[in-house]
Amino acid sequence: MATTTTTGKTGGIHAPVQPSAELGAIVGNEKLPRSQVISKVWDYIKSNNLQNPENKREIVADEKLKKVFGRDKVTMFEMNKYISQHVKA
Repeated sequence: MATTTTTGKTGGIHAPVQPSAELGAIVGNEKLPRSQVISKVWDYIKSNNLQNPENKREIVADEKLKKVFGRDKVTMFEMNKYISQHVKA
């Protein structure tokens, strides 16, 4: 029985996507798997201390993230909805 390795997966969350220019300012402009895009956005949020200290589920957008989210604050649950509008298969 053959097993699928991480590098062998090509669909769904592993499918490479092209970030928009706005999202590219955060994650880079190269095609990446959607899972990597989300991971890089979280790295950016954490390294720039953009989580609301009273409610860690809320993300307070800086100028770069406002261009992606289109608003000042989003919850971690809404984040993927806004990111998906900024990637192309």
